Amino acid sequence: MKILPFKIPKTSNQSFWLQIDHEPHFYNYLHQHPEIQITLIIESEGKVIIGDYVGEFKPGYIYVIGSDIPHVFLNDPKYYKVGNIEMAHSISIFFESKLFGRSFLELPEMKAVNEFLKNSEQGILYGSAVYSNLEKLIRRLFKTPQEDRFFALLTLLNKLSLGRECKLLANKGKTSNFSEMEGKRLDAIYRFTLNEYHRKISLEEVADIANFTVNSFCRYFKKRTRKSYISFLTEVRINQACKLLVQNELSVSDISENVGFLNLSNFNRLFKKMIGVSPTEFRRKNVMIFSNEAHNTQ
Repeated sequence: MKILPFKIPKTSNQSFWLQIDHEPHFYNYLHQHPEIQITLIIESEGKVIIGDYVGEFKPGYIYVIGSDIPHVFLNDPKYYKVGNIEMAHSISIFFESKLFGRSFLELPEMKAVNEFLKNSEQGILYGSAVYSNLEKLIRRLFKTPQEDRFFALLTLLNKLSLGRECKLLANKGKTSNFSEMEGKRLDAIYRFTLNEYHRKISLEEVADIANFTVNSFCRYFKKRTRKSYISFLTEVRINQACKLLVQNELSVSDISENVGFLNLSNFNRLFKKMIGVSPTEFRRKNVMIFSNEAHNTQ
């Protein structure tokens, strides 16, 4: 997952760019680019890394990714298997903040948009349940005649900037100053963690993968991600637990064990600390939401 400088295909007659991805899986290398990115997930699920944030993505989610933030959408393992017929589908908008000019962004009427662009440096998530109107605006932009697209983009940015229930993802501060060697180390750390979170992982084991002593690894990871490795591992496990709680009928105890927790009470405590409710309450609320959404689409 080396952090790669990624070049967005551009033409001389466009001030911003639209992209449709419809492939067996998304581009699966941690990468960065100077353009701000707005992506709507249409099909497929998996894990997303944006800066120091790790979470789940699924259809209907809208992500705003600021300039030069390392990021990657990693599809679930089934999308990489030979013979898989499911597809990963997303549509994205790329633009540079200088598109509007400093004077324009400093206008009183652009205050909310200007703040939104600053917040994009942390990455922003909008869920489809609340922002289905945003999904319609993004889709409509792809059908808008080129001469009208700039104004359609401004309308979309204004709606995004007024969203009050969006979620800021990464911690404040740039996480883009990685050398190629550091990118390779993070590659090994991230992939190992995402593949092995379901079992006991020692600091000695992951430090060895990164070719560090334990103390050096802990300092390195904290400096590069602004969180400890244990915190990162816990986030990965809790995120996976959320997915399992909604998707299947395993008991809370079984899910706790499946995501790598050796102690149920510790799992419950950390889950509530991170999510705000107990695993049982999370399942009840989200199954109810899922049932209502399914009913509304019938």
